[in-house]
Order: sequence, then structure tokens, then C-alpha cells
Amino acid sequence: MSDFHKKNITELSALLKNGEASSVQLTEHFIARIKQYDDKLNSFITVTEDEAITAAKAADEKIKTGNAGPLTGIPIAHKDIFCTQGVKTSCGSKMLDNFISPYDATVVTKLKQAGIVMLGKTNMDEFAMGSSNETSYYGAVKNPWDTGTVPGGSSGGSASAVAARLAPAATGTDTGGSIRQPAALCGITGIKPTYGRISRYGMIAFASSLDQAGPMGQSANDCALLLNAMAGFDEKDSTCIDKEVPDYTADLEKPLKGLRIGLPKEYFEKGLDADVEKVIRAALDEYKKLGAELIDIELPNSGLSVPVYYVVAPAECSANLSRFDGVRYGYRCEAPKDLLDMYTRSRGEGFGSEVKRRIMVGTYALSSGYYDAYYLKAQQLRHVISDDFKKAFEKVDVIMGPTAPSTAFKIGEKSDDPVSMYLSDIYTIAVNLAGLPGMSIPAGFANGKPVGLQITGNYFEEGRLLNVAHQYQSCTDWHRAIPEDFS
Repeated sequence: MSDFHKKNITELSALLKNGEASSVQLTEHFIARIKQYDDKLNSFITVTEDEAITAAKAADEKIKTGNAGPLTGIPIAHKDIFCTQGVKTSCGSKMLDNFISPYDATVVTKLKQAGIVMLGKTNMDEFAMGSSNETSYYGAVKNPWDTGTVPGGSSGGSASAVAARLAPAATGTDTGGSIRQPAALCGITGIKPTYGRISRYGMIAFASSLDQAGPMGQSANDCALLLNAMAGFDEKDSTCIDKEVPDYTADLEKPLKGLRIGLPKEYFEKGLDADVEKVIRAALDEYKKLGAELIDIELPNSGLSVPVYYVVAPAECSANLSRFDGVRYGYRCEAPKDLLDMYTRSRGEGFGSEVKRRIMVGTYALSSGYYDAYYLKAQQLRHVISDDFKKAFEKVDVIMGPTAPSTAFKIGEKSDDPVSMYLSDIYTIAVNLAGLPGMSIPAGFANGKPVGLQITGNYFEEGRLLNVAHQYQSCTDWHRAIPEDFS
């Protein structure tokens, strides 16, 4: 069998360009791997084999003309939160189990235009609510490094599929860490761009002021190529920023001499697993060898990020999910007695427990008499958290620390303790509240499980993050590691 799965996007693109492989061959190879291995992982909800082969044939024709781009003919997977025309878009929920999208999300359209081949739609926490990918209507996703553990969430299906090399790359979304945390737990590279950098049109909304799409791949170089295609203004999304998209691959080789790396003391205090900290410290030592300077900083209000997030995000989710009422599309209960019965039973039967929990919390926070005490106060604290980052970036160029406080935990370990589960995102949430770009890269292993290093940058400095990540990956090979059972 071919070793296409051991190559990253850059290497696969070179094979296609040189005529050493066709897009049909690549696509068939990855579909065969999905059929062979995904029963162990449950990382896909839908596999679009026929559509993928058709797209691959079209890509091969384009490659023959000499007009192909770097992504033409590359197979990838989409998180099942992105609307895909003619293909089920479930958002991991019973509520949308029967929903066939009549249109493509902007991210899907842009990647199609770049020539990618869609392999299918990946599993996810229901409506992107979760940190472990256990809340999906289609069952828990498993981590390929240890199938008894979680892959992280909510983009756990994408992370698991890329880590097991069932797809060279995938799309994800990040509301409070949902690209970076699963990337860390599965040992892959993932970037959440600045809020507004990528269109949210056609991306099913959880928390509109926090949600952001981004790429998940094997390397920073792969993510740069994908981000080039995904980013850009879209008039269909009022939160999308009209700002020119640079070539994110342009500065990848820039040396890091003089780079100022901020280390927040709050990220290395109580709650961080000692073995994870050792791996992170070793990665920071590598950066020192590359010419970077480590500077201690403080983000004094970062500890407030989890409570602030769990007021803001549920409030926005309760508003966004009010559209799922059994009337227009999605799940409808059987034989409703009247309109109220249809609403209550359709929502009660269609949503899972975590989604219901967040809707209830959000509705309470927005209710009369509590709006000022909770939602308004949370928005005020959000500005305070954002100001901490602004002050930090006056002294440093990027901020580094662990992506998650521990390695992947056992499936079911935190299911009955929502607060413990929410703390899995303690290092990632503040970045979303501030709207900053952040990424996670593989930095090593603790007890045989991957550890991710989080890199946070200033607004619209995705290029710098990718450069900082690429330079580390040029002198380490953690991002090349493949789980033994899937190699």
C-alpha cells in the first residue's frame, strides 16, 4: 500500500504537480483508510466517496492544464458544522440529523475554488458544545494515540482524523479552544485566526461573538496554505473584517532571532500537570536556541476567563438555538397535540443534555432582573481580559504556554462533572474572549500522549504565529509522529 498518508499537504502537492500521483489515487487512498480505521475512531459522520472521486477527476484535469494551485486535488475533511450543499450537515445533533444543506458555507466555497477534494464530514460535540467530543448524537470520538481516551472537543473528529492520517487536513471551529485543545490532545497543528478573519457564513452558530473557523493539519506550513484559501472578506457575514489577506507562507522561513516570547505566570501555576509542564519547558528551551528571548509576564485576569465565557457563550447559544423549533427544518416530534407541544417536545427530544444545560444557563443570564448582574458584568470583564493582552503585547511579540492542563483524559472520566470538563479549556478561552489569533503545535509526549504548545499573537498576526511554529517544526519532528496502530 502507498504511503501517501505519511506525507503532508506540501509533499502531496509536489507529487501531484510532478505527475507522480493523481488526485484520484490520493482520494482513493484516504477513503480506503477511512473504511479500514474509522470504526475504531468514529471520527466521521458522513463519507462522501462518490462526490470526492468526481472532484478528484476534475482536479486531475485542471492539473494537466498547468493552472493548478497548491491545494488543487488535495483531499481534506470538513467539520460537520459547515453547511455543504446536498450533503447532510448535522452539527453532531439529532436536531439536524435529517438536514441536507441547500448551500455551501463560505469556507467550503473558498476551499472548493482552491481545488480541494472533500472526503466527508467529521464528528463533533453537539452544536460545538463540549471539550471532549463525547456529546455528539453519533457517539464519542476516540483519540488515535489511545482509543480509551478523548480527542478533545469540539473539533475532535477533525483532530482524530488528521492524527490517524485518515485525511491530510481538516477544517475546525474554535469558540473557546475547540481547534487548539483537540489539536493538542491529538498531536496535530491547528490555528484559530483573529475573530473576523474568516467568514462565518454557513457555519452553524453557537456563540456568534466567539466562533471562528480555522485549519487543522500536520504542520504550520499546511495550515498556512489552507489559511490562504480560507481567509478573506465576505459581505454575507457582517462580522467578517474587510482586510487584505497576506500570503501566510511568505514569512515561514524568517529567523526568530530577537523574538520576544511572553510566559504568563498564571499558565504555570496550580492545575498544570507536572509532566505536561516539563514538555512545554523543553519546547521553550528550543526556542531559546533559535534566538528567542523568554520574558515573564502576567495576565492577572485570565482566571476569570472560564466564568466569563460560561455566561457569554451560553447566552449567545440560547439566542442562536431558538431557531430550532420543529417548524422550519430539522427534527420534529411525532404527533404533536398543539404548537406549544411541538416546540417543547421537538426541542426536548432533539437536543442533548449539554446543549440543554447551556441553553438554560444562557436563558437565565439574559432574563429580566439578571441581565445586568450576569451578562452585562461578563461583557465588562471581557474587556478587562482583553486589556491584559494589549498590555502584554507592548512588551512581547507572542505569548506561549500549554494548550491544555493535561494530556487526553479517559472517555467518561469527566462526563458527570461539567465544571471539571469546562476547566479543560482554561488556557484557551481568554484568546477567544479577546478575539486574538492562537494556535497549538505538537511539542512532545507525556506518558505516551501528545502535548500541545499554545502560541498566541496580536490581532491579525497569524503570519507571525505560523512563522514561529514553522521554525520550531523545522528543527523538531513531533508533528511527524503517527500513532502506531494507524501508521
